[in-house]
Amino acid sequence: MNKNQITVVYGENPREMVETLLAQLKPETALRPGATIGLKPNLVLDKPAASGATTHPEIVEGIIRYFQAKGYSDLVIMESSWVGAATEEAFRVCGYRELAAQYGVELVDLKKDRTIKKKGEYGEITVCTAPLAVDFLINLPVLKAHCQTLLTCALKNLKGCIPDHEKRRFHRLGLHEPIAQLAAVLPVHLTIVDAICGDLTFEEGGNPVPMGRLLAGTDPVLLDSYAASLLGLTAADIPYLDLAAKLGVGTTALTGAVVTEVNPEAKQAGRFRLSGRAKTLARYVEERDACSACYGSLIHALHRMAEAGELEALKYGNKKIKIGQGFRGEKGGGIGIGTCTRALDDALTGCPPTAREIRAFLERVLAD
Repeated sequence: MNKNQITVVYGENPREMVETLLAQLKPETALRPGATIGLKPNLVLDKPAASGATTHPEIVEGIIRYFQAKGYSDLVIMESSWVGAATEEAFRVCGYRELAAQYGVELVDLKKDRTIKKKGEYGEITVCTAPLAVDFLINLPVLKAHCQTLLTCALKNLKGCIPDHEKRRFHRLGLHEPIAQLAAVLPVHLTIVDAICGDLTFEEGGNPVPMGRLLAGTDPVLLDSYAASLLGLTAADIPYLDLAAKLGVGTTALTGAVVTEVNPEAKQAGRFRLSGRAKTLARYVEERDACSACYGSLIHALHRMAEAGELEALKYGNKKIKIGQGFRGEKGGGIGIGTCTRALDDALTGCPPTAREIRAFLERVLAD
């Protein structure tokens, strides 16, 4: 598989699509007999893939079937849901526990995994050991929006390979540099992007957009750059892509990419764009180093409140909702969301609170 190669397959049946893709790529030619294969989906929280938030289990099933048919029996599914969510519940709700039992594949909750420190360009980074221990790591992100980085796809999906305390530190560092560094210290051998129905509004799902395709390649930076272009973005819009390129992870140069469409006749017409909803709602928020789970829940709550015409009090009162680790210990007036803001006069604790809890809290505070 060439580094500048991007392979695309279209369709509506995830298992058949990925099996077609693998038959084209023949990744087993790079593997020794008995190699350990790690599968890293996006199970950010316990929502089914149809929501646009998580990787379709049928994709993982197709990969398992393909490699088992080639004589590879040592396959491991590994993931760590975002801070505040239980990976085991995501395994269950998203169909992975049943899948693992059916095919005799191990499930690893990386929240419980041992960790190791790896040195990189920007200092040390703490990584779970299981993804580093396999012979062949396949990254299985969902192409979707993100309320803080615009896009989440190949590189950002690797954030599930670090412990929760490191995820929080990533946010204190501004996300982009540590995401790039993680990609530099954690080798990924193949990336297959689930672009079947990702949510182009929020990373936590609920607004799936049919895109009907899988993307594959060995250069995650190139794949992310290509995925961004599908959504009307450039690599420059997502700072961690250029940073990762400078660290030698890959290239953002789409001019050198060779895009192979396996079944172009199945491609459906249409253009896809991020909704931009999170950016619009962010004007109501003062954010300092907020974790994705907390910030995403707040944006989702504001979205529902806007739909119900409940944001006028914020708009005309010129009030900003405070959120993030940067507000730890800060006292005084203001509306705070999350445990980090608990010293404020009006704060909703929780790490993270749910969108439903945030909405109820804001409705009460704004009514006072």
